[in-house]
Amino acid sequence: MKNRFAILVAGGNGSRMGLNAPKQFLPVGGLPILMHTIRRFRSYSPNLEIIVVLPAAQLPVWEELCQQYQFGELITLIPGGQTRFQSVRNGLQFIQAEDGLVAVHDGVRPFVTTAIIRNSFETAERTGSAVTCVPLKDSARLVHPDGRSQAVDRTSYRLVQTPQTFQLPLFRRAFQVEEQPFFTDCASVVEYAGFPVTLIDGSYDNIKITTPEDLEIAEQKIRSAR
Repeated sequence: MKNRFAILVAGGNGSRMGLNAPKQFLPVGGLPILMHTIRRFRSYSPNLEIIVVLPAAQLPVWEELCQQYQFGELITLIPGGQTRFQSVRNGLQFIQAEDGLVAVHDGVRPFVTTAIIRNSFETAERTGSAVTCVPLKDSARLVHPDGRSQAVDRTSYRLVQTPQTFQLPLFRRAFQVEEQPFFTDCASVVEYAGFPVTLIDGSYDNIKITTPEDLEIAEQKIRSAR
């Protein structure tokens, strides 16, 4: 099996939560969100090398939380950059292996399943990439700059999630490009660098916790699972 790595990017500041606390540190089901996410990846493999990228100012806070919650999962902490692109690149630069697979995941997506993670790695090993996504449920419209809108075929669109997993040599080459303002995820970087992107099925349960409503849904999910 190739070397496998996971870069968990957690750079939120909680602004959309209406809070001063970083959203990745907010407790859900008695444990900070980021800790739930780490455990999901650890449950996939005890040998997976997990790299957590946090803003430099939050590293001491994380250490305190680990002591408070007696959280002892083996991870590597890396300070992030000013943007997601820079944070992922920081995590990537830590990896010394020349070959392998690397998954990038949002630190505030704590409900990713082991099956999705496994499929992500296996697909990337075969095709070079694996980008998790789900179909649109609702009707969609394209809004033009002049305010006009038109109906579009929702079956032609996907909502992109994480993990997004890639072969390591391909991923390194992709992140040598100059950062662009439209880089919203790793798939956009890889595509811009000229590499094809393979889509895989995600889950509507694989939510990204960014708003108070998301936090309430997460609490309900954890309660119902007990």
